[in-house]
Amino acid sequence: MMLSNDKITHMTHVVLKGLMDKGLITLKEDDSLLRREIKRTIMNELKIGEDIDEAVRRKLQSFSKKLIEGSPEWEVLYKKYYEEEEVKRGRR
Repeated sequence: MMLSNDKITHMTHVVLKGLMDKGLITLKEDDSLLRREIKRTIMNELKIGEDIDEAVRRKLQSFSKKLIEGSPEWEVLYKKYYEEEEVKRGRR
């Protein structure tokens, strides 16, 4: 599920404020470039998550035994294949 632009913008501001409050970064000039980069990173991560979800769902739908989404068996296999896809894509 993709977040709205407003929610992503809000998350960007929260991340930047957190970094500044913890003293991890100090800005001498306008923070717009850094905010854009944070926002781009959040959007890329959300897209990767959506792509992984789609790949896992396709895999589960390809089984000859039809699994019911939300069933314990489906949940276990979804989690297993999701983690495998994350490893393939360098997220873990």
